[in-house]
Amino acid sequence: MTSSSLLLHPKSRAAAGTPPGRRPALALLATEPARATLEAVQALGHWRHAPEQVGQGHTVVLFPGLATDGLTLWPLRRHLERAGFRAMDWGQGFNTGPRGDPDEWLDRLAESIETRMSPAREVSLVGWSLGGFYARELAKRWPDRVNQVITIGTPFNGSADDTNVGWLFRLLNGKRPPNEAALRKRLAEPPSVPTTSLYSRRDGVVAWEACTHARRFRQARDIEVQASHMGMGWAPEVLDQVSGLLASRHDRKAAA
Repeated sequence: MTSSSLLLHPKSRAAAGTPPGRRPALALLATEPARATLEAVQALGHWRHAPEQVGQGHTVVLFPGLATDGLTLWPLRRHLERAGFRAMDWGQGFNTGPRGDPDEWLDRLAESIETRMSPAREVSLVGWSLGGFYARELAKRWPDRVNQVITIGTPFNGSADDTNVGWLFRLLNGKRPPNEAALRKRLAEPPSVPTTSLYSRRDGVVAWEACTHARRFRQARDIEVQASHMGMGWAPEVLDQVSGLLASRHDRKAAA
């Protein structure tokens, strides 16, 4: 499947201003491991076919989800490398969430990422779940350096009450997630660069409504995929969507 065909029939959801719903049913959460395992088996078959070479060496930084590290996103990173991208792990190891003041923590993360992505001047940022918040916020700091942002199952338009893992964040970080009131409003605003949110109604960890924009933004859109939350790092449809979106944006900029 070519990158252009991926975008001809996207299962896009127009932002309708619907508030985030309640957390996913526990039945969905309970089946996450089994569904993620099935998606891994499907990914093995998908990998037998080499992806189209569309990356042209463009640098992509990947941010893992809560309580995971770069190994979880290794299938996605490898898929992008096979497609010709320079795909990089965020380099911070296990993701336990921001420590201390969120802005100071993000400043330190930005410095670290900037060092790692050298000599690239322009990058794209891809984040899964909690990692998507980092991608969006770093893009707000680097509007002239970020080509685009892609989030995967990231509940930027919600709160810990729209997930089944709020307790895990508190266990790892020692406090309630810092996304209340003004901070929640800020996190819901997309960066000023092209931003795509991939969400799934089959997500058993976060409410899919919380992964969509509450209103229309000029450079933001939401695309539905079929995947479990745990399997989004290797589900074939997610792999193809991410590489297709990255290639499409890169081609448009090159032609400009």
